[in-house]
Amino acid sequence: MSDNTVTDLADLGTIAETPAAPVAPPAPLREKEIDAQGRSYATGRRKDAVARVWIKPGTGKVTVNGRDQEVYFARPTLRLVLNQPFQVAEREGQYDVIATVKGGGLSGQAGAVKHGISQALTKYEPALRAAVKAAGFLTRDPRVVERKKYGRAKARRSFQFSKR
Repeated sequence: MSDNTVTDLADLGTIAETPAAPVAPPAPLREKEIDAQGRSYATGRRKDAVARVWIKPGTGKVTVNGRDQEVYFARPTLRLVLNQPFQVAEREGQYDVIATVKGGGLSGQAGAVKHGISQALTKYEPALRAAVKAAGFLTRDPRVVERKKYGRAKARRSFQFSKR
């Protein structure tokens, strides 16, 4: 009789006592990506907005297009969106963020900066990737405005029908 064949219930006890095959080690962490100034860079996108984001260890100051986040994103909900990656990673107030953002409106720009912060954070601290990815912040939101078609009032809306 070979080691792992079971012919009756008594054999199950002997098989259970034998050590199991070694478990594969967890996937290796990615390498830390830092430039000469000690910063990590990433690009974030949302709707038509594109954000270039640099993060470095600091006091939690966020600068967008040369202005403070309170000035650039006046609505509190937009500032809340920016800080979500840090809250998920439990790193509030530990990194300074410098971002330049172009295109789209304020909501899309806030989403783009959030996406860029998430990407840059995982490049600076690869161990945080699992938490940030589980929150869904590394995925680029593909939803964009549908184009207007000819013969239509808007993308899908028809002109008003007139019977006479």
